[in-house]
Amino acid sequence: MAVIQSRFCNNRDLISWVNWSECKPSLVENYFNYFTEIEERFQRRRGTGLLLSTLDWALIETWKDAGIPLQAVLAGIDATFDRYDQRPSKTRKVNSLAYCSQEVLAAAEDMKEAAVGVQDRTSKQALGLNADEIASFLLGNAARLRQADLPEPVRRIANEAADTLAELAATLENASGPPLLEDLERHLTVLEEKLMAALTVTAPEADLVSLNAEADQEIGPYRSKMPAFQIEQLKKQFVHKRLLEKATIPRLSLFYM
Repeated sequence: MAVIQSRFCNNRDLISWVNWSECKPSLVENYFNYFTEIEERFQRRRGTGLLLSTLDWALIETWKDAGIPLQAVLAGIDATFDRYDQRPSKTRKVNSLAYCSQEVLAAAEDMKEAAVGVQDRTSKQALGLNADEIASFLLGNAARLRQADLPEPVRRIANEAADTLAELAATLENASGPPLLEDLERHLTVLEEKLMAALTVTAPEADLVSLNAEADQEIGPYRSKMPAFQIEQLKKQFVHKRLLEKATIPRLSLFYM
């Protein structure tokens, strides 16, 4: 699947892009803030406490997975509302982050072009996370996986994932240096992908058809505002999020701390 990918450092004012079209995304600049700051900025610009929908959260995940910097997302949200505020007639409100998609991608491209040649001078460990907090997060998810009511094929994989999370937590607690966050995130990504594959294989066909129809309905009004690759990725994220919610399986990524 063609997905915009990038690598950038952990500094809001210093972003180093490496091979925009081919490289794998590094860690997003701040694990704590990527989701929450996007939510807060959207709510503040809209002027209400409107809760984000499943579609909105899935869209944030596609931005995160594509390596879109937080500052590009926030700039895209601001640009969308700035244009909306200038309209003489406001018959329709900006009710979804999907309205901001084009501006977010444009802002990301602008940042990439502006940062060509800039060197990464920032430590990837300066993320505000410590080993105890991460270990607690991993152990909490391990417990939730063991408690989830799952069909047998998924149960086996969930138990294996829980054991791995416990091992990772023990390694963090016994480590002498700072946690290697990128290595840890890769482990968590693999575990979640295995769980997701098992859920998809064991889900009744009717459930998958229904979820795909729900995704199409939710995405429908915004198809003209997003490129095809993003629509495809968004639909996938939407269905995956619904499957995980139905199975009460926690998200394992450090982005959900």
